[in-house]
Amino acid sequence: MKLTLSLLFLSLSLVQGLNPKCDVQDNGSTLQVIHVFSPCSPFRPSKPLSWEESVLQMQAKDTTRLQFLDSLVARKSIVPIASGRQIIQSPTYIVRAKIGTPPQTLLLAMDTSNDAAWIPCTACDGCASTLFAPEKSTTFKNVSCAAPECKQVPNPGCGVSSCNFNLTYGSSSIAANLVQDTITLATDPVPSYTFGCVSKTTGTSAPPQGLLGLGRGPLSLLSQTQNLYQSTFSYCLPSFKSLNFSGSLRLGPVAQPKRIKYTPLLNNPRRSSLYYVNLEAISVGRKVVDIPPAALAFNPTTGAGTIFDSGTVFTRLVAPVYVAVRDEFRRRVGPKLTVTSLGGFDTCYNVPIVVPTITFIFTGMNVTLPQDNILIHSTAGSTTCLAMAGAPDNVNSVLNVIANMQQQNHRVLYDVPNSRVGVARELCT
Repeated sequence: MKLTLSLLFLSLSLVQGLNPKCDVQDNGSTLQVIHVFSPCSPFRPSKPLSWEESVLQMQAKDTTRLQFLDSLVARKSIVPIASGRQIIQSPTYIVRAKIGTPPQTLLLAMDTSNDAAWIPCTACDGCASTLFAPEKSTTFKNVSCAAPECKQVPNPGCGVSSCNFNLTYGSSSIAANLVQDTITLATDPVPSYTFGCVSKTTGTSAPPQGLLGLGRGPLSLLSQTQNLYQSTFSYCLPSFKSLNFSGSLRLGPVAQPKRIKYTPLLNNPRRSSLYYVNLEAISVGRKVVDIPPAALAFNPTTGAGTIFDSGTVFTRLVAPVYVAVRDEFRRRVGPKLTVTSLGGFDTCYNVPIVVPTITFIFTGMNVTLPQDNILIHSTAGSTTCLAMAGAPDNVNSVLNVIANMQQQNHRVLYDVPNSRVGVARELCT
């Protein structure tokens, strides 16, 4: 039997619009290998890409591929991260996870302030995303009401001999059955991983595609993979404008950065999942702004203090902290410039501005934000705003949250065994 291999590669003439013939003579069995950007490819983009766009897209895909190959060679566990805003129109950061046997691929939101993972399942009422089909997995099983895991979820209940639970996420309500199945991140399968199989959801706050909990609680990824990853992980979040999986979640102590400054983690028994740190001061330009010490103080009783959070988009500061930072920012930009507002942002400008640096001063570590982490621009580009805000008035406003906009293009390392968080600048967009 004759096997013909036809290779059609991308060339400059192809990019410029010439249309090579797609017909290949069939002499027996024919195997065609067609470049994804070829006019013959069924995966060709619906809109023609410019030469520059196609090269940049191929370069980004190469980066992801090399991360995968690197993880195979060096026994590193690296999971690509993408901005959900561009891929699923969600303001979260997402990773690919394979669930079940045979594996079903889902996109899960990373959340450092939650523990148990939850995934929308077949027949879910109110779920509008890709659903996990437990009936197709040979390793799927329900968790019994007597299992210790049933006591570790919020508001547990008992269905037909199996555990279920309910939780709120912002303005959303979620009902789920507690189940177990194999989950694979990077190339590491984790058998009997405990998570919530969502049966009903209401509201719009919860990530529709599901969530991977990276907190410090008993059902988080850290706790369930403690022997594998030793409660250590880091991530680099790409710009929310990035179209590709160019960021990375590194699991385990291998391949974590050596040159990185740390600040101690603080433990709050009442909110044990959260990553509290000690924010001592904030400077705008060279000036350390005047902030009442009580507005930054860590208080386990009230929950006051400062946390790193991957799920919040824009940094929120309690009123005395935000007002001090905002006023000094306005003064540095120019007191004579007209200040406008846009939605929840109250420090916006309709003319080009010179942006002062903003530095978060933690115990043992300073993090100076680049301009891209300080400003947000309107779609038309005519309005520029300070990408921070005061804590909402309708919540318990005692918590300062260092959010993902300010973490973009930094390596943030959570070293739980040594009770510390490290931050270093790293471009991953």
